[in-house]
Amino acid sequence: MVGVSMATSTAKLPGFHKAERLKQLPPYLFVEIDKAKRKLQAEGKDVIDLGVGDPDLPTPPHIIERLKAAADNPANHRYSFTEGIKPLREAIARWYDRRFGVALNPDTEVLPLIGSKEGIANFPLAVANPGDAVLVPEPCYPPYRSGTVFAGAEPVDMPLLEDNGFFPDLGDISQKAARRAKAMFLNYPNNPTAAVATAEQFQEAIDMAKTFGFAIAHDAAYTEVAFDGYKPMSFLQLPEGKAVGIEFHSLSKTYNMTGWRIGWACGNAALIGALSQLKTNLDSGIFQPIQEAGIAALEGDQAPMQQTIAVYQERRNLIVDGLAKAGWQVSKPAASLYIWTRVPTQESSIAFAKRLLEQAHVVITPGVGFGPSGEGYVRFSLTVPTDRVQEAVGRLAKAL
Repeated sequence: MVGVSMATSTAKLPGFHKAERLKQLPPYLFVEIDKAKRKLQAEGKDVIDLGVGDPDLPTPPHIIERLKAAADNPANHRYSFTEGIKPLREAIARWYDRRFGVALNPDTEVLPLIGSKEGIANFPLAVANPGDAVLVPEPCYPPYRSGTVFAGAEPVDMPLLEDNGFFPDLGDISQKAARRAKAMFLNYPNNPTAAVATAEQFQEAIDMAKTFGFAIAHDAAYTEVAFDGYKPMSFLQLPEGKAVGIEFHSLSKTYNMTGWRIGWACGNAALIGALSQLKTNLDSGIFQPIQEAGIAALEGDQAPMQQTIAVYQERRNLIVDGLAKAGWQVSKPAASLYIWTRVPTQESSIAFAKRLLEQAHVVITPGVGFGPSGEGYVRFSLTVPTDRVQEAVGRLAKAL
């Protein structure tokens, strides 16, 4: 038997080339930030990461208990259907009715997802053909753009500018691009800008979708992370919302379940059907005990969620008030896990973030990583323990 050296496994394969679609993507910003952070940690530095929005708070105990009980049942260890178990779809429909007053048919208008990111990235592949356009906010959550590229469609930027409340100026979109568009991504409360949208703004997008015949995909992952009594609305609350679009939601941020990978899409039955057909050919659905846990999250005790929001609000206030004392004027966002603010110096967002990492050992995200219109801004995440937030604010104040 001829032996094969494992050392050859990393050698360049003859004729191998990375797919062109991958070459169209910029480096995923969080990976680059993580490399710099790990380098400092390897040198023994105490780094506080206010970059990535991954909740540090635990998943509520009753959700974990439901997972454990379901995992003990061997019947739950087999393949799960792509469309998810009906009790979960029904629980999602009931939650939407309670929270937003939106009626959903659990059989045709609800589709569980392996995290909302999966559905968002796959959506352009379900509705767009090569050469079509997809209207993408900029700056934005990267999968809107990468999913569009993977579908062979062209991302058409919709700049999010402070003068327009970080909502796209739909009047600036060319009619040529609008006619080519198969979909428009929206995201409110917004990542990265933390902006919120009004019913009037959503209605403007609906009217445009009806005029040009494209679908709206609204990423609503942060509707439950809101402060000072504010309640973000669902795009589907508009009378014609369901006629033109779908909404993506997630248990990740609401119930501290990022690693569980469970979310859903809901709304227009034809769009849900297209996404479901695509997923049937790509995956086998969510592990059933996690679906059972999702039911417990949506229909169980909601007090832990309110306690979580109170913690995030306290952290938001610590950052905003602490930086204000240091002379950095930062506005308090009404919702989301983020604070988005202008760089208080003449540095670029990358140079400023790099300096704070080197001098204060605090990670913040340069806005340009989310798109060119993010230049001049940085993003803070609220997902580190409160005492570490206080420590970070003190370090940042000294660095400023």
